[in-house]
Amino acid sequence: MKFTYSLILTILFSLNSFSQEKTNTLDEQFKSVYKKSNSYQEYKVILKEDFRSLQSNVLDSIANFNKQLLNKNTLINSQKKTIDVLEKEKKETAGKLTEALTKENSISLFGMQLSKSMYSIILFTIILVLVISLGYFIYKFKNSNVLTTAAKENLEDVENEFNAFRKKSIAREQKLRRQLQDEIIKNRNN
Repeated sequence: MKFTYSLILTILFSLNSFSQEKTNTLDEQFKSVYKKSNSYQEYKVILKEDFRSLQSNVLDSIANFNKQLLNKNTLINSQKKTIDVLEKEKKETAGKLTEALTKENSISLFGMQLSKSMYSIILFTIILVLVISLGYFIYKFKNSNVLTTAAKENLEDVENEFNAFRKKSIAREQKLRRQLQDEIIKNRNN
């Protein structure tokens, strides 16, 4: 597109320079007509042919100037449209860039966008809570295991004592029954 604009401008300037080479500039033409003109009292009289030639050249120059002005205005309007399109694209690109940076610097957790630092804090807090909970449960388990082991040992000791007591009780009861039987037998015999 820039190539097209530069080509148009080059052609316009070339035409302008060629037209100036073929004929004199308007100022020079006015001076030439003035020099060729005759004087009548305080007036200058110019030939109709010179006047028509000058008028034609002036109108051609004005038409050429208007054409150049129109081309330049077209070029300016085209560039404005291009600038508007580019600015719109820039805004869209900036929005997409902001969105991409936000996505890059954040992590989605349960549908919420969190910054990476906040995500790290939450993650390490959860890990720390889990480690502390694990330590607490291990402590409780060991403590309960120690109590359970002690309770088993105490139960075993109590069972051993109870078995020993029962054996002694049975032995004493048997001894008492023998004595009772012996007494019953003695009393019968007497």
